[in-house]
Amino acid sequence: MRIVIAEDDALLREGLAMLLRAEGLDVVATTDHPQRFLQAVEEHEPDTAIVDVRMPPTHTDEGITAAVEARRSHPGLAVLVLSAYVEQAFATELLAHGSARLGYLLKERVGRVEEFLAALHRVAAGGTAIDPDVVAQLLARTRPDTPLDRLSTRERDVLALMAEGQGNTAIAERLYVTEGTVHKHIRSIFAKLDLAPTDRTDRRVAAVLHYLEDAHRRV
Repeated sequence: MRIVIAEDDALLREGLAMLLRAEGLDVVATTDHPQRFLQAVEEHEPDTAIVDVRMPPTHTDEGITAAVEARRSHPGLAVLVLSAYVEQAFATELLAHGSARLGYLLKERVGRVEEFLAALHRVAAGGTAIDPDVVAQLLARTRPDTPLDRLSTRERDVLALMAEGQGNTAIAERLYVTEGTVHKHIRSIFAKLDLAPTDRTDRRVAAVLHYLEDAHRRV
């Protein structure tokens, strides 16, 4: 595997190069600047590039822009992007051009050498490697809020048992609480789901329907 590394942190850049070479991989070039990275890709035609999101001169989006440009001009190039923290706009921009041969990892993952190397090999082989923390935060930021997001963990537990058809006594036994506590949780659930008492609506059924619709939407 022929690799180009674009990372402006000298310690991380050289550390990555040493690690990869120790693994028998061919690091053909290292650089700290996005323009020199693109030149290295043209000159060495690597199989894989490891690129930092933020690079000189402004340390904003130069790295991600260079990664997108490199993938556009060299469609077969595998790119593993490293970021200090989750940056939704940059991840979305990168993924918009396809997820094959693409990775997006937080830099802290590099310290978990086996995981990092597995991700690198997966990307080089044509797969995708997205950091679990990146996935979790992207989903949390892009998923629209629902009334159920207002519920506490225990209230969701109560509602889940209600959806199973359990009565208050059974719920209390399952959760090791008193029936009075279950009643309080249910009243709170109704309030948070904006289910006011009316003659025409069974609030318990309406709450369960909210739960089932949300579960279906997440599938």
